[in-house]
Amino acid sequence: MRAKNTINIDSSKISRALQNGLSDLAKGGFKKLYNHIDQKTIKQGVDEMGIDKFVNQCALLAAGSGAATGAGGFATMLVGAPLDMINLVMQQFRVTMAIRYHNTGQYKVNFVELINLVGTSLKVDASVAVTKNIMEEIVAKLLLTFGGKSVRRLVPVIGAVIGGGANYLFIKRIAGNLQSQKIMV
Repeated sequence: MRAKNTINIDSSKISRALQNGLSDLAKGGFKKLYNHIDQKTIKQGVDEMGIDKFVNQCALLAAGSGAATGAGGFATMLVGAPLDMINLVMQQFRVTMAIRYHNTGQYKVNFVELINLVGTSLKVDASVAVTKNIMEEIVAKLLLTFGGKSVRRLVPVIGAVIGGGANYLFIKRIAGNLQSQKIMV
């Protein structure tokens, strides 16, 4: 008798890894990320590329870490999720600073101002998270339904597309939200 091919997804491990990453960010991590950003480089990037290309570059950088995290399937997701989250926050900070500079002409943003702007931009977060969760559930159901080696080979590709696509959309939606509000601090 042949054993059934099943994939056990321990969502509690993934959830714990994400919660630990968020907890670390909340305990001074945001400030550390902020301190590593060269605001003059953001100004120069916007001046040279324009705001749309700069935002797209940040979205592509976020997509890259999302794709890398999802590319190895669930194993790399566990290890890569916190690093992906850090890159996503970093790109969000960069986009927020770039849009503020574009709207005001002032490129220096202090940490408190940045966090207030980020808070304003996060109203779009839920739609991206829901989309990503739905896509992951569909993939999991397809894997359980079809099983087999051929579908298992697709897991990295599907994971990379979901992770990269969700991160790209997140940054683009954050930018669109900030631009539509004409953020000025």
